[in-house]
Amino acid sequence: MSTGFEPATGDGPPPPEPAELRAASVRTAFEGMLQIRRLTNTGRPAPGAEPAAWELHRTVRAVALALEASGQTASAVDASGRRTATGYRVSAGASPGTARVEWLGPPGSGAVHEEEGELTRCAAMLRELGWIALLYRGPRNRRFLEIEPPTGPDRPDSR
Repeated sequence: MSTGFEPATGDGPPPPEPAELRAASVRTAFEGMLQIRRLTNTGRPAPGAEPAAWELHRTVRAVALALEASGQTASAVDASGRRTATGYRVSAGASPGTARVEWLGPPGSGAVHEEEGELTRCAAMLRELGWIALLYRGPRNRRFLEIEPPTGPDRPDSR
């Protein structure tokens, strides 16, 4: 039984459908998200240039969808929770309404050596979509992104 489309967060198995079908599903979901922006962000200078309220309430899902739609590869884990693929991992951030993006891979994959460049690419793409993407160093000097919604006096839902 299908539960509908879910963007890859990097915390599950690789998507089961063939790559062509997955790409079409991702494209459709991403175009839908952009359409929601255009329809709900009316009155803004560029309605499609910043996250809609829907995204702000589902930040992990919205960020994962944006990353997958941009062609970034999601990490994956097997049934036992062992990491099996190198790529992004999106999880809830430290504060409500934020997300954390890491670049992870199986032991010995070299993900640690790729993380700065890959996270920089992720950050640039997310900024183009109106998110605030801040690069940090965490435990063991591993880098990660903290993704926040845009703020400002013209945002009725700003923090």
